[in-house]
Amino acid sequence: MIKRLIGKLYVQVLIGVTIGVLLGVYLPAFGTDMKPLGDAFIKLIKMVFAPIIFATVVLGIAKMESMKELGRVGSRALIYFEILSTFALVLGLVVVNLVQPGQGMNIDPATLDTKSIAAYTAAATSGSGSFTDFLLHIIPSSVVDAFAKNEILQILLFSTLFGIALSHMGSRAKPVVDVLEAFSHGMFYIVGMVMRVAPIAACGAMAFTVGKYGLGSVVSLGKLMATMYLTCFLFVAIVLGSICRMSGFSLWKFLKYIKDELFTVLGTSSSESVVPQLMTKLENVGVSKPVVGLVIPSGLTFNPDGQCIYYTMAAIFIAQATNTPLTLTDQLIVLGVLLLTSKGSAGVTGSGFITLAATLASLGTIPVAGMVLLLGVDRFMSEARSITNTIGNAVATMAIAKWVGSLDQTRMEQVLNGNALPETNREQEVLSLKKTEKPGVQVGVA
Repeated sequence: MIKRLIGKLYVQVLIGVTIGVLLGVYLPAFGTDMKPLGDAFIKLIKMVFAPIIFATVVLGIAKMESMKELGRVGSRALIYFEILSTFALVLGLVVVNLVQPGQGMNIDPATLDTKSIAAYTAAATSGSGSFTDFLLHIIPSSVVDAFAKNEILQILLFSTLFGIALSHMGSRAKPVVDVLEAFSHGMFYIVGMVMRVAPIAACGAMAFTVGKYGLGSVVSLGKLMATMYLTCFLFVAIVLGSICRMSGFSLWKFLKYIKDELFTVLGTSSSESVVPQLMTKLENVGVSKPVVGLVIPSGLTFNPDGQCIYYTMAAIFIAQATNTPLTLTDQLIVLGVLLLTSKGSAGVTGSGFITLAATLASLGTIPVAGMVLLLGVDRFMSEARSITNTIGNAVATMAIAKWVGSLDQTRMEQVLNGNALPETNREQEVLSLKKTEKPGVQVGVA
Protein backbone atom coordinates (compact mmCIF):
# COMPACT_ATOMS: atom_id res chain seq x y z
CA MET A 1 0.00 0.00 0.00
CA ILE A 2 2.76 2.45 1.00
CA LYS A 3 4.85 1.46 -2.03
CA ARG A 4 1.86 2.08 -4.30
CA LEU A 5 1.22 5.48 -2.71
CA ILE A 6 4.85 6.59 -3.02
CA GLY A 7 4.76 5.58 -6.67
CA LYS A 8 2.28 8.38 -7.43
CA LEU A 9 3.86 11.53 -8.89
CA TYR A 10 2.04 14.03 -6.66
CA VAL A 11 3.19 12.16 -3.52
CA GLN A 12 6.79 12.21 -4.77
CA VAL A 13 6.52 15.95 -5.47
CA LEU A 14 5.13 16.56 -1.98
CA ILE A 15 8.04 14.61 -0.47
CA GLY A 16 10.45 16.67 -2.58
CA VAL A 17 8.85 19.94 -1.43
CA THR A 18 9.03 18.86 2.23
CA ILE A 19 12.69 17.87 1.96
CA GLY A 20 13.42 21.14 0.17
CA VAL A 21 11.82 23.23 2.93
CA LEU A 22 13.77 21.34 5.63
CA LEU A 23 17.05 21.82 3.76
CA GLY A 24 16.31 25.52 3.33
CA VAL A 25 15.64 25.91 7.07
CA TYR A 26 18.51 23.87 8.51
CA LEU A 27 21.09 24.15 5.70
CA PRO A 28 20.30 27.50 4.05
CA ALA A 29 23.62 27.83 2.21
CA PHE A 30 23.28 24.32 0.75
CA GLY A 31 19.62 24.97 -0.04
CA THR A 32 20.47 28.14 -1.95
CA ASP A 33 23.00 26.18 -4.03
CA MET A 34 20.22 23.78 -5.12
CA LYS A 35 18.57 26.44 -7.30
CA PRO A 36 19.93 24.89 -10.57
CA LEU A 37 17.77 21.78 -10.01
CA GLY A 38 14.56 23.78 -10.34
CA ASP A 39 15.96 25.90 -13.17
CA ALA A 40 17.05 22.80 -15.11
CA PHE A 41 13.56 21.28 -14.89
CA ILE A 42 11.93 24.47 -16.21
CA LYS A 43 14.44 24.56 -19.08
CA LEU A 44 13.74 20.92 -19.92
CA ILE A 45 10.01 21.60 -20.14
CA LYS A 46 10.53 24.80 -22.15
CA MET A 47 12.80 22.80 -24.48
CA VAL A 48 9.76 20.92 -25.84
CA PHE A 49 7.19 23.63 -25.15
CA ALA A 50 7.38 25.37 -28.56
CA PRO A 51 7.32 22.14 -30.65
CA ILE A 52 4.32 20.80 -28.69
CA ILE A 53 2.37 24.04 -29.04
CA PHE A 54 3.16 24.12 -32.76
CA ALA A 55 2.18 20.50 -33.43
CA THR A 56 -0.98 20.62 -31.29
CA VAL A 57 -2.32 23.86 -32.77
CA VAL A 58 -1.52 22.88 -36.37
CA LEU A 59 -3.09 19.43 -35.99
CA GLY A 60 -6.14 20.85 -34.23
CA ILE A 61 -6.85 23.38 -36.97
CA ALA A 62 -5.93 21.06 -39.85
CA LYS A 63 -8.48 18.53 -38.61
CA MET A 64 -11.27 21.05 -38.13
CA GLU A 65 -14.26 20.61 -40.39
CA SER A 66 -14.34 24.30 -41.35
CA MET A 67 -12.66 27.63 -40.66
CA LYS A 68 -15.97 28.81 -39.22
CA GLU A 69 -15.38 26.43 -36.32
CA LEU A 70 -11.93 27.96 -35.71
CA GLY A 71 -13.39 31.47 -35.56
CA ARG A 72 -16.17 30.30 -33.27
CA VAL A 73 -13.77 28.72 -30.76
CA GLY A 74 -11.24 31.55 -30.92
CA SER A 75 -13.73 34.39 -30.50
CA ARG A 76 -15.49 32.74 -27.57
CA ALA A 77 -12.17 31.96 -25.91
CA LEU A 78 -11.12 35.61 -26.07
CA ILE A 79 -14.47 36.75 -24.63
CA TYR A 80 -14.14 34.25 -21.80
CA PHE A 81 -10.52 35.27 -21.06
CA GLU A 82 -11.39 38.97 -20.89
CA ILE A 83 -14.33 38.43 -18.54
CA LEU A 84 -12.43 36.11 -16.18
CA SER A 85 -9.26 38.22 -16.00
CA THR A 86 -11.43 41.27 -15.23
CA PHE A 87 -13.15 39.30 -12.45
CA ALA A 88 -9.74 38.37 -11.02
CA LEU A 89 -8.45 41.97 -11.11
CA VAL A 90 -11.60 43.32 -9.45
CA LEU A 91 -11.59 40.60 -6.78
CA GLY A 92 -7.97 41.39 -5.89
CA LEU A 93 -8.79 45.10 -5.72
CA VAL A 94 -11.80 44.57 -3.44
CA VAL A 95 -10.07 42.18 -1.01
CA VAL A 96 -6.88 44.28 -0.63
CA ASN A 97 -9.03 47.33 0.17
CA LEU A 98 -11.03 45.39 2.75
CA VAL A 99 -8.08 43.70 4.50
CA GLN A 100 -5.55 46.56 3.97
CA PRO A 101 -2.42 44.45 4.59
CA GLY A 102 -0.06 47.42 4.05
CA GLN A 103 -1.82 49.79 6.42
CA GLY A 104 0.35 51.02 9.30
CA MET A 105 3.74 50.13 7.78
CA ASN A 106 4.42 53.87 7.21
CA ILE A 107 7.39 53.34 4.90
CA ASP A 108 9.10 56.30 3.25
CA PRO A 109 9.89 55.37 -0.39
CA ALA A 110 13.00 57.59 -0.25
CA THR A 111 14.54 55.30 2.39
CA LEU A 112 14.14 52.14 0.32
CA ASP A 113 17.12 50.52 -1.37
CA THR A 114 16.13 50.77 -5.02
CA LYS A 115 19.31 49.16 -6.35
CA SER A 116 17.88 45.69 -5.85
CA ILE A 117 14.94 46.53 -8.09
CA ALA A 118 16.78 48.52 -10.77
CA ALA A 119 17.26 45.46 -12.99
CA TYR A 120 13.57 44.56 -12.79
CA THR A 121 12.43 48.06 -13.63
CA ALA A 122 14.89 48.40 -16.51
CA ALA A 123 13.81 45.07 -17.96
CA ALA A 124 10.17 45.96 -17.58
CA THR A 125 10.20 49.47 -19.00
CA SER A 126 12.45 48.50 -21.92
CA GLY A 127 9.74 46.16 -23.19
CA SER A 128 6.81 48.51 -22.69
CA GLY A 129 5.30 50.34 -25.61
CA SER A 130 2.09 51.22 -27.36
CA PHE A 131 -0.68 48.81 -28.31
CA THR A 132 0.58 49.01 -31.90
CA ASP A 133 4.00 47.80 -30.74
CA PHE A 134 2.30 44.89 -28.98
CA LEU A 135 0.47 43.90 -32.16
CA LEU A 136 3.63 44.18 -34.25
CA HIS A 137 5.50 42.03 -31.76
CA ILE A 138 3.05 39.19 -32.38
CA ILE A 139 4.42 38.95 -35.94
CA PRO A 140 7.81 37.15 -35.80
CA SER A 141 10.75 38.51 -37.74
CA SER A 142 11.30 34.88 -38.73
CA VAL A 143 9.78 31.55 -37.79
CA VAL A 144 13.12 30.31 -36.49
CA ASP A 145 13.44 33.35 -34.24
CA ALA A 146 9.99 32.75 -32.71
CA PHE A 147 10.85 29.15 -31.86
CA ALA A 148 14.33 30.03 -30.61
CA LYS A 149 12.94 32.60 -28.16
CA ASN A 150 9.86 30.57 -27.17
CA GLU A 151 7.60 33.50 -28.07
CA ILE A 152 4.15 32.02 -27.40
CA LEU A 153 2.05 34.51 -29.36
CA GLN A 154 4.38 34.42 -32.38
CA ILE A 155 4.34 30.61 -32.41
CA LEU A 156 0.55 30.65 -32.12
CA LEU A 157 0.25 33.01 -35.09
CA PHE A 158 2.46 30.90 -37.35
CA SER A 159 0.88 27.64 -36.18
CA THR A 160 -2.62 28.99 -36.85
CA LEU A 161 -1.69 30.13 -40.36
CA PHE A 162 0.05 26.84 -41.12
CA GLY A 163 -2.92 24.84 -39.79
CA ILE A 164 -5.33 26.86 -41.97
CA ALA A 165 -3.09 26.24 -45.00
CA LEU A 166 -3.06 22.47 -44.39
CA SER A 167 -6.83 22.47 -43.88
CA HIS A 168 -7.37 24.14 -47.25
CA MET A 169 -5.02 21.66 -48.97
CA GLY A 170 -7.27 18.76 -48.03
CA SER A 171 -5.98 15.26 -48.84
CA ARG A 172 -2.70 16.60 -50.23
CA ALA A 173 -1.72 17.67 -46.70
CA LYS A 174 -2.24 14.17 -45.22
CA PRO A 175 1.49 13.19 -45.30
CA VAL A 176 2.40 16.36 -43.40
CA VAL A 177 -0.41 15.80 -40.88
CA ASP A 178 0.73 12.19 -40.33
CA VAL A 179 4.32 13.33 -39.71
CA LEU A 180 3.15 16.01 -37.26
CA GLU A 181 0.99 13.41 -35.48
CA ALA A 182 4.00 11.13 -34.96
CA PHE A 183 6.15 14.14 -34.01
CA SER A 184 3.58 15.19 -31.40
CA HIS A 185 3.53 11.72 -29.82
CA GLY A 186 7.35 11.80 -29.67
CA MET A 187 7.34 15.17 -27.89
CA PHE A 188 4.82 13.99 -25.31
CA TYR A 189 6.95 10.91 -24.68
CA ILE A 190 9.88 13.22 -23.91
CA VAL A 191 7.65 15.12 -21.47
CA GLY A 192 6.88 11.83 -19.73
CA MET A 193 10.60 11.22 -19.25
CA VAL A 194 11.17 14.77 -17.98
CA MET A 195 8.32 14.49 -15.45
CA ARG A 196 10.15 11.69 -13.68
CA VAL A 197 12.59 14.26 -12.26
CA ALA A 198 9.83 16.67 -11.12
CA PRO A 199 10.22 15.68 -7.41
CA ILE A 200 13.95 16.48 -7.53
CA ALA A 201 13.21 19.82 -9.22
CA ALA A 202 10.58 20.66 -6.60
CA CYS A 203 13.06 19.85 -3.82
CA GLY A 204 15.70 22.12 -5.36
CA ALA A 205 13.29 25.00 -5.99
CA MET A 206 11.87 24.99 -2.46
CA ALA A 207 15.29 24.57 -0.84
CA PHE A 208 16.51 27.66 -2.71
CA THR A 209 13.44 29.72 -1.83
CA VAL A 210 13.55 29.01 1.91
CA GLY A 211 17.35 29.09 2.07
CA LYS A 212 17.56 32.40 0.20
CA TYR A 213 14.75 34.35 1.87
CA GLY A 214 14.18 32.39 5.07
CA LEU A 215 10.93 31.74 6.89
CA GLY A 216 11.32 35.07 8.71
CA SER A 217 10.69 37.05 5.56
CA VAL A 218 7.47 35.11 5.09
CA VAL A 219 6.29 35.95 8.61
CA SER A 220 7.12 39.67 8.29
CA LEU A 221 4.78 40.04 5.31
CA GLY A 222 2.50 37.18 6.28
CA LYS A 223 -0.65 39.30 6.16
CA LEU A 224 -0.13 40.10 2.49
CA MET A 225 0.63 36.46 1.68
CA ALA A 226 -2.39 35.22 3.62
CA THR A 227 -4.59 37.74 1.82
CA MET A 228 -3.19 36.65 -1.54
CA TYR A 229 -3.79 32.95 -0.86
CA LEU A 230 -7.27 33.64 0.53
CA THR A 231 -8.21 35.66 -2.55
CA CYS A 232 -6.95 32.94 -4.91
CA PHE A 233 -8.93 30.35 -2.93
CA LEU A 234 -12.09 32.47 -3.15
CA PHE A 235 -11.60 32.94 -6.90
CA VAL A 236 -11.15 29.21 -7.51
CA ALA A 237 -13.94 28.11 -5.14
CA ILE A 238 -16.56 30.72 -6.02
CA VAL A 239 -15.87 31.99 -9.55
CA LEU A 240 -14.34 28.88 -11.13
CA GLY A 241 -16.57 26.61 -9.03
CA SER A 242 -19.65 28.33 -10.45
CA ILE A 243 -18.32 27.95 -14.00
CA CYS A 244 -17.73 24.24 -13.38
CA ARG A 245 -21.29 23.77 -12.13
CA MET A 246 -22.67 25.59 -15.18
CA SER A 247 -20.51 23.36 -17.39
CA GLY A 248 -21.88 20.21 -15.76
CA PHE A 249 -18.99 18.91 -13.65
CA SER A 250 -17.65 19.10 -10.10
CA LEU A 251 -14.69 21.41 -9.38
CA TRP A 252 -13.45 19.11 -6.62
CA LYS A 253 -13.48 16.01 -8.87
CA PHE A 254 -11.73 17.97 -11.60
CA LEU A 255 -9.01 19.22 -9.22
CA LYS A 256 -8.53 15.66 -8.00
CA TYR A 257 -8.12 14.57 -11.63
CA ILE A 258 -5.33 17.11 -12.31
CA LYS A 259 -3.68 16.86 -8.86
CA ASP A 260 -0.35 15.63 -10.30
CA GLU A 261 -0.06 18.78 -12.38
CA LEU A 262 -1.07 21.05 -9.47
CA PHE A 263 1.56 19.59 -7.14
CA THR A 264 4.19 19.96 -9.85
CA VAL A 265 3.22 23.63 -10.22
CA LEU A 266 3.40 23.99 -6.44
CA GLY A 267 6.98 22.77 -6.46
CA THR A 268 8.23 24.61 -9.55
CA SER A 269 6.14 27.83 -9.32
CA SER A 270 5.61 27.67 -13.07
CA SER A 271 2.32 27.06 -14.87
CA GLU A 272 4.33 26.37 -18.05
CA SER A 273 5.89 23.30 -16.43
CA VAL A 274 2.68 21.26 -16.80
CA VAL A 275 1.27 22.50 -20.13
CA PRO A 276 2.06 19.38 -22.21
CA GLN A 277 0.70 16.86 -19.72
CA LEU A 278 -2.31 19.07 -18.90
CA MET A 279 -3.22 19.14 -22.58
CA THR A 280 -3.07 15.34 -22.69
CA LYS A 281 -5.33 15.03 -19.62
CA LEU A 282 -7.89 17.47 -21.00
CA GLU A 283 -8.12 15.49 -24.24
CA ASN A 284 -8.51 12.33 -22.16
CA VAL A 285 -11.39 13.83 -20.15
CA GLY A 286 -13.39 14.46 -23.33
CA VAL A 287 -12.32 17.86 -24.73
CA SER A 288 -11.71 17.85 -28.48
CA LYS A 289 -8.09 18.23 -29.62
CA PRO A 290 -8.68 21.52 -31.54
CA VAL A 291 -10.16 23.23 -28.47
CA VAL A 292 -7.31 22.03 -26.22
CA GLY A 293 -4.73 23.10 -28.79
CA LEU A 294 -6.16 26.63 -29.03
CA VAL A 295 -7.30 27.42 -25.48
CA ILE A 296 -4.40 26.17 -23.32
CA PRO A 297 -1.53 27.93 -25.18
CA SER A 298 -3.46 31.19 -25.66
CA GLY A 299 -4.67 31.04 -22.05
CA LEU A 300 -1.09 31.31 -20.81
CA THR A 301 -0.97 34.85 -22.17
CA PHE A 302 -4.59 36.02 -22.18
CA ASN A 303 -5.98 34.29 -19.08
CA PRO A 304 -3.48 34.70 -16.18
CA ASP A 305 -6.09 34.71 -13.39
CA GLY A 306 -3.60 34.30 -10.56
CA GLN A 307 -1.35 37.01 -11.98
CA CYS A 308 -4.29 39.42 -12.23
CA ILE A 309 -5.18 38.92 -8.56
CA TYR A 310 -1.55 39.54 -7.63
CA TYR A 311 -1.24 42.72 -9.73
CA THR A 312 -4.05 44.67 -8.10
CA MET A 313 -3.23 43.40 -4.60
CA ALA A 314 0.49 44.18 -4.88
CA ALA A 315 -0.08 47.64 -6.41
CA ILE A 316 -2.55 48.75 -3.72
CA PHE A 317 -0.42 47.12 -0.97
CA ILE A 318 2.56 49.27 -1.98
CA ALA A 319 0.35 52.37 -1.94
CA GLN A 320 -0.91 51.46 1.55
CA ALA A 321 2.57 50.68 2.90
CA THR A 322 4.04 53.96 1.59
CA ASN A 323 1.00 56.04 2.58
CA THR A 324 0.34 56.96 -1.05
CA PRO A 325 -3.20 58.37 -1.28
CA LEU A 326 -5.33 56.79 -4.00
CA THR A 327 -8.80 57.96 -4.93
CA LEU A 328 -11.39 55.63 -6.42
CA THR A 329 -10.55 57.11 -9.82
CA ASP A 330 -6.84 56.34 -9.29
CA GLN A 331 -7.66 52.73 -8.44
CA LEU A 332 -9.91 52.38 -11.49
CA ILE A 333 -7.06 53.71 -13.66
CA VAL A 334 -4.76 51.09 -12.12
CA LEU A 335 -7.41 48.48 -12.95
CA GLY A 336 -7.75 49.72 -16.54
CA VAL A 337 -4.00 49.71 -17.20
CA LEU A 338 -3.63 46.22 -15.71
CA LEU A 339 -6.37 44.94 -18.03
CA LEU A 340 -3.90 45.57 -20.85
CA THR A 341 -0.49 44.91 -19.26
CA SER A 342 -1.61 41.64 -17.62
CA LYS A 343 -2.11 40.08 -21.05
CA GLY A 344 1.61 40.10 -21.75
CA SER A 345 2.68 38.03 -18.75
CA ALA A 346 4.19 34.60 -19.16
CA GLY A 347 3.67 31.52 -17.00
CA VAL A 348 7.10 31.45 -15.34
CA THR A 349 8.39 32.64 -12.00
CA GLY A 350 9.28 36.35 -11.90
CA SER A 351 7.24 37.44 -14.93
CA GLY A 352 4.50 38.87 -12.70
CA PHE A 353 7.06 40.98 -10.85
CA ILE A 354 8.39 42.43 -14.10
CA THR A 355 4.92 43.19 -15.48
CA LEU A 356 3.96 44.92 -12.23
CA ALA A 357 7.11 47.05 -12.39
CA ALA A 358 6.21 48.10 -15.94
CA THR A 359 2.67 48.99 -14.87
CA LEU A 360 3.74 51.11 -11.88
CA ALA A 361 6.42 52.84 -13.96
CA SER A 362 3.86 53.79 -16.62
CA LEU A 363 1.34 55.06 -14.03
CA GLY A 364 3.70 57.29 -12.03
CA THR A 365 1.27 57.40 -9.08
CA ILE A 366 2.50 54.51 -6.93
CA PRO A 367 6.27 54.53 -6.17
CA VAL A 368 8.05 51.76 -8.09
CA ALA A 369 10.66 51.72 -5.31
CA GLY A 370 7.99 50.21 -3.07
CA MET A 371 8.34 46.94 -4.96
CA VAL A 372 11.43 46.28 -2.84
CA LEU A 373 8.95 45.37 -0.11
CA LEU A 374 7.75 42.44 -2.21
CA LEU A 375 11.15 40.93 -2.98
CA GLY A 376 11.19 38.79 0.16
CA VAL A 377 7.82 37.11 -0.40
CA ASP A 378 7.23 37.39 -4.14
CA ARG A 379 8.65 33.91 -4.69
CA PHE A 380 6.25 32.46 -2.08
CA MET A 381 3.23 34.20 -3.61
CA SER A 382 4.31 32.83 -6.98
CA GLU A 383 2.95 29.41 -6.01
CA ALA A 384 -0.54 30.86 -5.48
CA ARG A 385 -0.36 32.72 -8.81
CA SER A 386 0.85 29.71 -10.79
CA ILE A 387 -1.64 27.24 -9.31
CA THR A 388 -4.54 29.66 -9.89
CA ASN A 389 -3.35 30.25 -13.47
CA THR A 390 -3.22 26.49 -14.10
CA ILE A 391 -6.64 25.77 -12.61
CA GLY A 392 -8.09 28.79 -14.43
CA ASN A 393 -6.84 27.65 -17.83
CA ALA A 394 -7.90 24.04 -17.27
CA VAL A 395 -11.43 25.11 -16.28
CA ALA A 396 -11.50 27.57 -19.20
CA THR A 397 -10.76 24.75 -21.64
CA MET A 398 -13.59 22.64 -20.23
CA ALA A 399 -16.04 25.56 -20.17
CA ILE A 400 -15.25 26.72 -23.72
CA ALA A 401 -15.46 23.14 -25.00
CA LYS A 402 -18.90 22.86 -23.40
CA TRP A 403 -19.86 26.26 -24.88
CA VAL A 404 -18.97 25.26 -28.44
CA GLY A 405 -20.27 21.70 -28.15
CA SER A 406 -16.85 20.02 -28.21
CA LEU A 407 -17.02 18.27 -24.83
CA ASP A 408 -17.84 14.56 -24.61
CA GLN A 409 -20.12 14.58 -21.54
CA THR A 410 -20.22 10.79 -21.22
CA ARG A 411 -16.44 10.48 -21.36
CA MET A 412 -16.05 13.37 -18.89
CA GLU A 413 -18.35 11.76 -16.32
CA GLN A 414 -16.59 8.41 -16.68
CA VAL A 415 -13.12 9.92 -16.20
CA LEU A 416 -13.99 12.26 -13.32
CA ASN A 417 -15.84 9.46 -11.52
CA GLY A 418 -12.86 7.13 -12.01
CA ASN A 419 -14.76 4.69 -14.20
CA ALA A 420 -12.74 5.11 -17.42
CA LEU A 421 -9.45 3.71 -18.65
CA PRO A 422 -6.55 6.13 -19.23
CA GLU A 423 -6.21 7.45 -22.77
CA THR A 424 -3.18 5.25 -23.48
CA ASN A 425 -5.15 2.10 -22.57
CA ARG A 426 -8.05 3.21 -24.74
CA GLU A 427 -5.74 3.56 -27.73
CA GLN A 428 -4.27 0.09 -27.12
CA GLU A 429 -7.79 -1.34 -26.81
CA VAL A 430 -8.85 0.20 -30.13
CA LEU A 431 -5.70 -1.10 -31.84
CA SER A 432 -6.27 -4.64 -30.54
CA LEU A 433 -9.87 -4.56 -31.74
CA LYS A 434 -8.79 -3.41 -35.18
CA LYS A 435 -6.28 -6.26 -35.43
CA THR A 436 -8.97 -8.85 -34.65
CA GLU A 437 -11.78 -7.34 -36.71
CA LYS A 438 -13.10 -9.42 -39.61
CA PRO A 439 -13.40 -8.17 -43.20
CA GLY A 440 -16.53 -6.12 -43.71
CA VAL A 441 -16.91 -5.41 -40.00
CA GLN A 442 -16.09 -1.94 -38.75
CA VAL A 443 -14.99 -1.24 -35.20
CA GLY A 444 -15.41 2.30 -33.85
CA VAL A 445 -15.24 4.13 -30.59
CA ALA A 446 -18.28 6.03 -29.42
